[in-house]
Amino acid sequence: MTSEEMSPHGETLSRLGREANHRDAEQAFVAAGWTACGAGDWAIALRSPDGTAAARISPFDPTGPYSAALYRKAVHTRQVPALFAHRRLTGGGDVQVLEWLQPVPEDEAVAFHRAVAERAPEVADLVDIVRRVHEQARRELPWCGPLDHNPANVMRAADGRLVVVDLFYADGPNLYTTAATNPDLVVALIREAERRFMTEIPLAASGPWEPAARESMRAGLAAADARKAAKSTRRLSRDQDG
Repeated sequence: MTSEEMSPHGETLSRLGREANHRDAEQAFVAAGWTACGAGDWAIALRSPDGTAAARISPFDPTGPYSAALYRKAVHTRQVPALFAHRRLTGGGDVQVLEWLQPVPEDEAVAFHRAVAERAPEVADLVDIVRRVHEQARRELPWCGPLDHNPANVMRAADGRLVVVDLFYADGPNLYTTAATNPDLVVALIREAERRFMTEIPLAASGPWEPAARESMRAGLAAADARKAAKSTRRLSRDQDG
């Protein structure tokens, strides 16, 4: 158990099994009294019983660890949300428990994003950390997108400060188009264990996702996985014979 999971808001994570996926996480939080409070393309959100925290649960989020790293590394700036707990889930999922945040007027959000883009003095420390973590993500992740300047990613904490969330994201349109048209490339670049539930993201903002298209993508990826496994078996057999 991590120190985060020993915190009050992280206790629910401590009860999850080692092989827990996004469905197990959602069930555990609901059982603990957390209630649904929103959904986006990549994740759903649940609010804690006392109203002071939110759990962001995604079936598939390659950038989750990088967002968590940003929140930890930039905590001293007070321009990122407090991260109470974070855990990777089986199959490529991700759960983050953050302080409860409220939306802000669009003009405030745009001004904050502009300050970040221009590395204004008041956000210089934050910008330097964002750039370092994002550069790492771009090196390590296929289909890692640019920084997300959506005004909705600037929010207000209970103490009134502005914070940025979800700056990092996978290039969903490109990734999912590739999964549909060239699944072998996706299989080659992302391990099955890290994309098992990639067809289960909510798509609440840009969806709906037609069931037939979702099933076709699942089948295409499964067939590509089978081809990769067969190729690996043949290679191993040749090596043993040689």
